[in-house]
Amino acid sequence: MVSVQEALSRVIPHDDAPLASPHPIQGPEPPARNPVESTNGFRPPGYDEMPGTSNASGFFAAALHNQNQNLNLNQPHIQQRFPTQLTSSINLDPASSQNNNQNVVTFNIHFNQQLYQIRLPLEATVEQLKRKIFDETSVPVCRQAIRGWPPSKASDAQQLGTRICNLDLAPENELILVDLTDDGFMDTEQDEVTQRVDKNFTIFIQFESDTPLTLSMSGRTTVQEVKMNVCDIKSIPVRHQEWTGWPNGCDNDTTLAQSGIGLSHRFAVRSTERAAPTNSNQHNAFEVVTADSESSADEFEDATDFNNAEYIFTDLPPAQHLNRHLIPNNTDDETSGSTQFVENYKARYGEPCPEFFVGSLESAKQLACLRPAKERKLLAIYLHHGKSILINVFCDQLMKHESIIQTFKEKFVLYGWDMTYESNKDMFLSSLTACISSNASLTARNIKLDKLPAIMLVGKSRQLGSNCEVLSVIHGNIGLDDLLTRLIETCEMFEEQLQVEIRQEDERAARDQVKAEQDMAYQETLQADMAKDAAKRQKEAAQLAERKRIESERAEEDARRESIRLVAQQSLPQEPSEQETGTSKIRVRKPTGDFLERRFFTNNNLQDLLNFVTANGFLIEEYKLISSWPRRDLTAIESSQTLESLKLYPQETVILEER
Repeated sequence: MVSVQEALSRVIPHDDAPLASPHPIQGPEPPARNPVESTNGFRPPGYDEMPGTSNASGFFAAALHNQNQNLNLNQPHIQQRFPTQLTSSINLDPASSQNNNQNVVTFNIHFNQQLYQIRLPLEATVEQLKRKIFDETSVPVCRQAIRGWPPSKASDAQQLGTRICNLDLAPENELILVDLTDDGFMDTEQDEVTQRVDKNFTIFIQFESDTPLTLSMSGRTTVQEVKMNVCDIKSIPVRHQEWTGWPNGCDNDTTLAQSGIGLSHRFAVRSTERAAPTNSNQHNAFEVVTADSESSADEFEDATDFNNAEYIFTDLPPAQHLNRHLIPNNTDDETSGSTQFVENYKARYGEPCPEFFVGSLESAKQLACLRPAKERKLLAIYLHHGKSILINVFCDQLMKHESIIQTFKEKFVLYGWDMTYESNKDMFLSSLTACISSNASLTARNIKLDKLPAIMLVGKSRQLGSNCEVLSVIHGNIGLDDLLTRLIETCEMFEEQLQVEIRQEDERAARDQVKAEQDMAYQETLQADMAKDAAKRQKEAAQLAERKRIESERAEEDARRESIRLVAQQSLPQEPSEQETGTSKIRVRKPTGDFLERRFFTNNNLQDLLNFVTANGFLIEEYKLISSWPRRDLTAIESSQTLESLKLYPQETVILEER
């Protein structure tokens, strides 16, 4: 349970002592102020009026005041939000820093459609940045939620003592400031909520005409589940429960960890039913119980609408489904969130419905925008919000019309996202900044609830620059004809912008085609020339091989002939002299007409004559030796016969003929 003084200290700005002082900074005592004004409309238990229209509010206020005095207000989880000491040696004046361009970081703070520029040295801390933001925007440090930190350093940026130099920042950074109270958040920082979700909360509930009830529940339990448990135990329908003691800004989907109550807290519940039945036997401690899925559907549909900050938890008729969201809170990533969005959209609104892209925003952008100009489409981003009063008419009538569905299918890549939960909204806005532009993210953030749902039309053309840009935003308060007209007009404008780019792409494609044909013709000619060269080289190689073969054979033949000649020459008998008797003079006429002449003994045989012819280079296998009279082939006669027996003396002329 948080005391009034602690609640006030969370939202009242702290006056900073000079940073150069070596002593811890002590905030001055806050002046006496109206507690309701200082807590932005939140009246803590103990005041004489609580949200609601009941005449018995004075009774509940008095009861809560007396009972809350007995709670332990010094619980270990409730601590002063701001540290009481800062690093005193850091000079926050960038003009006095040396090496100004290297040691100073510039922050462009976007808040309420205005830009605030803050420059700090690298040694400054996140807390000092937030205090500078407070000086510029008057948003207290406890209500500041800063978006845009590097994803890997987002958790470190939540720590007030983290130095700026440890956050991997660029020299100039774009940050978005969110006032947590304005957005319906409690003054509990996200890191504190994370620590409280797994803790047990003890809830003491006082009834007007029944015994008190004590419940023990985890921090993940929602307000709706608490009400259902009271209904199960006390038989008070949800629609007849009037609660006192909830902090301002809670709704059915708020968890106990997010609500801002202490680990022990007291409530008062009054039944607005005249004859409300009670069950006095069931008043013992109740352990953690989740919402009963088999509970009456009427009780769910009659649950209190938590959007009205002035009459929280009163008996108001519901305007929409209890589960207004299409994407559960704290979804893991864009792909799973997109899948759940499409499934829940079809389940809630039925067929026919537009064809939504399932996947990440980056994938949808690539499919729509990062294509050739002829194939390029517009990216239509449908922004849904479960708390908008326009969603039923927009989704059940406009988005189901055949012309709208056909237009989206032919001209757009349609991507849907649910902005109901702040966690999913922040994830999507960060993705918009990364995938599209910071202007697109700011445009989506600045769309008011009464204008949602909305459709952002995003395109990419050379006239718009190198990045995608938002061409048009269509709000949900529009008729069917106007919606169709806006979609068609935006398509026509976008297609007109693409004409120059399409013409340039066609010219480039024609040039590429001519170049490709020239390259192909060149390659064909080159291949033909290469084939000719290869055939020529192959022919030359064959001729060379043939010459070598012939030369080799010729050399072998010459060697063989020379060997035969030498043998024949060595076998010749000694030639007799002219004075010796018994000799024969043989003349051999060669084919050329020349003569070979030698003397033989008449007793030399025919083989000696043949050897003489062979020794002069005329092999008997190639030539035949013919005698003149009688004409006969001497090579065909027995070579052992003597010249005398063959009548080849005293002289004879024989003829060499080729065979």
